[in-house]
Amino acid sequence: MTDSSVSRRLFLAAAAAAPAAPMPLSSDRIAIFSPPQGRVRIVAATAASVVGPAKYTAAEIKQITSQGKDIQIALPANVDEMNKALPEADVVFGALNAEWLAKAKSLRWLQATEAGMERLLFPELIKSDVVVTNMARMFAPAISETAIGMLLSLTRGLNRYYIPQFQKRTFVSERNLVEVDGMTMGIVGLGGIGQSTAMRAHYGFNMRILATDAKPMATPVFVDTLREPGWLMEMVPQVDILVSAAPATKETESMFNEKVFRAMKKTAYFLNLSRGALVDENALVRALREGWIAGAGVDATRAEPLPSSHPYWDCPNLILTCHSAGFSPQRQLRLVGLLADNVRRYASGLPLMNVVDKQRGY
Repeated sequence: MTDSSVSRRLFLAAAAAAPAAPMPLSSDRIAIFSPPQGRVRIVAATAASVVGPAKYTAAEIKQITSQGKDIQIALPANVDEMNKALPEADVVFGALNAEWLAKAKSLRWLQATEAGMERLLFPELIKSDVVVTNMARMFAPAISETAIGMLLSLTRGLNRYYIPQFQKRTFVSERNLVEVDGMTMGIVGLGGIGQSTAMRAHYGFNMRILATDAKPMATPVFVDTLREPGWLMEMVPQVDILVSAAPATKETESMFNEKVFRAMKKTAYFLNLSRGALVDENALVRALREGWIAGAGVDATRAEPLPSSHPYWDCPNLILTCHSAGFSPQRQLRLVGLLADNVRRYASGLPLMNVVDKQRGY
């Protein structure tokens, strides 16, 4: 790879005088492989701990391998096949561990098939010259729809009143309901999920959007205020809905804690669309049980599957989805589309999409 891995800030500065390009920058770095590869050998790995054949249909394989003249994908079914394929691999789809990385002598690029990187990055990979890309933004449409669904279920009483009534075949009209139109939403992490949720909330429900993000970026037109992460405690008391959409890193560990929940309005709602590690779960349980906040929606938890003894199960006004917010048939189309597009870019010497900053962890 050439020394063309540059920061987004420098790239934007250099491009300021040029006509605007339609391609969105969804990562903080740009990676270009030069010269372009005449042959591309890809190994698809399902996980860094369990070896099994990756699941791609014949049509999906054809879509990916048609992006260049000599592209092949190996789908190892066991450890022996993995060990045989890795030394020839230019590219890996999925995940690696340190042992596999040591065997992949020709590896230049790892395309993760997840958006979150906290389980996939390890010291040897971080120190290596291997470029890592992820699935940032590919899950955002489905997850943001789940966020809106959670919020409306909480505010319109679907979870607390009407779904239980349906199960009991009772008919009682509940009047203790809330409108979200015109509320203020605060989003922590304005990446793909954060922006998609913000856009739906602003244009669909006339919401004012406040946000924080660690990366320098232009403020989207549908966002009222975008500030640095240190603005969090100033933002929290202003919002009616607080959304967790930041990546899991050392800096974001348990950032939604008692201090944050006590600073929220008693009428406010909390939605965790990111990893469970961002939330102090005991503090959230207390916030719900003691009425510090009005309700919460949680998609990801620290322990998955969530144990039956976990206090979340007995929390009032909590909606819990089982880390399933990102699933939909359309998601697979986007995932394979990004794989194919990045293979085309790699084979043609063009910038890859969704390059991960391995030091930052996202």
